[in-house]
Amino acid sequence: MGRWRPPAEHSTALITREGHARLKHELDELWRSRRPEVVKALAAAAAEGDRSENAEYTYRKKQLAEIDRRVRYLSKRLPLLRVIETTPSDPRSVFFGAWIEVENVASGDTARYRIVGPDETDAKLGHISIDSPLARAMLKRRIDDEFEALLPGGMARFAIVGVSYAGPIAD
Repeated sequence: MGRWRPPAEHSTALITREGHARLKHELDELWRSRRPEVVKALAAAAAEGDRSENAEYTYRKKQLAEIDRRVRYLSKRLPLLRVIETTPSDPRSVFFGAWIEVENVASGDTARYRIVGPDETDAKLGHISIDSPLARAMLKRRIDDEFEALLPGGMARFAIVGVSYAGPIAD
């Protein structure tokens, strides 16, 4: 079996101001503090002698490769990203950066999401990528609109209960 893989789908190059600052901080943290620490630990492990049986040396080499991979990715990705800070002319419609409260029509359950760029998604915070099926189905909808989204569990019907661009929707 070969190593060839199909090219990854191009992700949307949009990001919020907070997400951009977080990625820049991560790049700075990796480059200025984590990498020098690992390089120092790698040099100390290399000085211990036979590298072929040195688990610490192997671990540090892998750790350094992971850091370098992430630094390379962030260094290439950050200049391509476009920071979106403006609110749309219609604040009752769903666009990038919106906090949305949706209700599952079948079950009555509500959930809160924020549409963000693919580089800043976080399920725990409710941040979903603009490229996700749910976000794509919500775009340009307004409060009280119903829509269907194809989710991993099948087709689901939702209604938009609230939209905010100032911050999370409160109870």
